[in-house]
Amino acid sequence: MPNDMTFWAALLVGFFGGVHCIGMCGGIVGALTFGLPAEKRATARQLMPYLLAYNLARISSYTIAGAIAGLIGALGLSLIPLQHAQLYLLIIAGLFMILMGLYVGGWWFGLTRIERVGSRLWRYIEPFGRRLMPVRSPRQALLLGFVWGWLPCGLVYSVLIWALSAGSAAQGALLMLGFGLGTLPNLLLMGAFAAQLSAFTRQKWVRWVAGTAVTGFGAYTVGLAIWNIAVH
Repeated sequence: MPNDMTFWAALLVGFFGGVHCIGMCGGIVGALTFGLPAEKRATARQLMPYLLAYNLARISSYTIAGAIAGLIGALGLSLIPLQHAQLYLLIIAGLFMILMGLYVGGWWFGLTRIERVGSRLWRYIEPFGRRLMPVRSPRQALLLGFVWGWLPCGLVYSVLIWALSAGSAAQGALLMLGFGLGTLPNLLLMGAFAAQLSAFTRQKWVRWVAGTAVTGFGAYTVGLAIWNIAVH
């Protein structure tokens, strides 16, 4: 499957899954922001270094997790003949793209159940984040952002499972980077513009178009794999 298709599909999922991100992470952003001294959040210019640090680290943690997932998937598939492995990757990636498209379109939200799996890991990570609060500097915000990136989130974990089928650490990292960049507008711009952006992504026709596009990518990928199996 073309790598750019995977990246753009993941970016669409991140952007249009932003309603979920605002609901789950918006409170976290608010808590981190209002924990700053009043003089450091008086203007958008003063606040922006902290928001950039939070989100840069959060997306970096997604990218690292994607690289790990891609590597694990590649190692597992190395035990299978190369031609078969590539077809399995296409099918798995395509199926997850279809599931993501259903989520984005607002037709099925079963992927969020994966959140329960990560809650156990979060019990061990969360204390590190607690020690970094309240935030007093952009460097501290950066460190806290790395912890925040591992917060239990069904949408993040679903894309991470998708990254298992990426075929390599680099492609897994690229997929999660695309997803992370897609979430950025909703989480970085939490003011009036974010409210307008959220209203846009909530419109049914917008979500249906995006969901159909991602589902279409997935269906194309699965069809491509089936065609290759039939030919060979």
